[in-house]
Amino acid sequence: MKQIDEWEQDSIDKIRQTANEARQTILQHSTKYLTDLETKLNTLTKELRESRAENDFVEADLQRWNTQLTEMNNELDKPSTISIQHGSTPLISTIHVNASVSSHLPYLGIDAKWMQHGITVTGGNECGNKRNQLSSPHSFYIDEDETMYIADYYNHRIVKWKRGAPNDQIVAGGNGAGNQDNQLNGPTSVIVDKANDCLIISDFGNRRVIRWPRQNGTRGQTIISNISCYGLTIDSEGHLYVCDNDKHEVRRWNVGDTNGIVVAGGNGQGTRADQLSKPLGIFVDRENSLYISDRGNHRVIKWMKDAKEGIVVAGGQGAGNGLTQLSCPQGVVVDQLGNVYVVDSGNCRVMRWSKHSTQRSIIVGDIKAGAEGNQLNDPLDLSFDQEGNLYVVDCSNHRVQKFNIVSS
Repeated sequence: MKQIDEWEQDSIDKIRQTANEARQTILQHSTKYLTDLETKLNTLTKELRESRAENDFVEADLQRWNTQLTEMNNELDKPSTISIQHGSTPLISTIHVNASVSSHLPYLGIDAKWMQHGITVTGGNECGNKRNQLSSPHSFYIDEDETMYIADYYNHRIVKWKRGAPNDQIVAGGNGAGNQDNQLNGPTSVIVDKANDCLIISDFGNRRVIRWPRQNGTRGQTIISNISCYGLTIDSEGHLYVCDNDKHEVRRWNVGDTNGIVVAGGNGQGTRADQLSKPLGIFVDRENSLYISDRGNHRVIKWMKDAKEGIVVAGGQGAGNGLTQLSCPQGVVVDQLGNVYVVDSGNCRVMRWSKHSTQRSIIVGDIKAGAEGNQLNDPLDLSFDQEGNLYVVDCSNHRVQKFNIVSS
């Protein structure tokens, strides 16, 4: 009886603790969301008062203010997605709060600017396999606390970087190239499945997607086999999306699926709106629309949920370095306002395209490859932290660069 009583009390305490943590996560997320909107509204109000006091109104200002008010109104109509996901333990069902990937992104205006000289946050000590080195990193995942997981391609490992840490920590692979369950072979993408507290890795050289425990994991479990997997993402409901580089398609795996279903492409390699060519980067927004870096077609294409074809939202004008062109795009991120940020890999730059593709700009890098702070060399992925600072995986410089935001 004593053991039963102890089990009961331990279970109750665990449930209460988990529930309190979930409530705090929701409160913190909601508070930040409202604070961001309040800051934008206060800034706009101040500008209006100053212009009124000076009796100095011009049409351009009126249009800009109207656009900002419309954007804020849209954000109130469509608040950031929060979902409750259930995981299971042998005796107790615990819950995990999982805000969608897009809800962690900052509110970046179309005029946001970043420092042009980046800071190396990890790597940059030449190509190598030491703990302070990387070898052709391909992608990364940044958590809300700025913990970074990096797919270290030629070192066949996933490394974890935390701010202030002198060296990276190997959290998956690192046992040489191979197909055993404690090895990787050219990982190209890594994401975090918070509901199950694990990493999901695109093990490209082994043609498999592997799940690896995030806490002290020593080996992984293959969850998808025989696929030319490159880019990965996961939505707020726990559905997994994988770019198949050979079949020129994106598949979605629901919980319990064995084969997955084609949700983009799948009509052979080509340039039509219902086709893809070597899709690599992928992003899912809170409406479950996919943004796909269609590398072979030098474009980013948006594929809405259940759509039969996509809409070009960046590039699509052939390979080139003009402001309307991309060259072998890869990583892609879409902010809260629908602006598209894409790594223009062949041009060694990161570009921004406005929601309706009416404005385009280079935000960091240029068409000349290099290793200086204001240069990139074969950049492959990008992400933002919650302050709006930009991070770029600089593959051929074997480093990750941080570009601090100047204004949002």
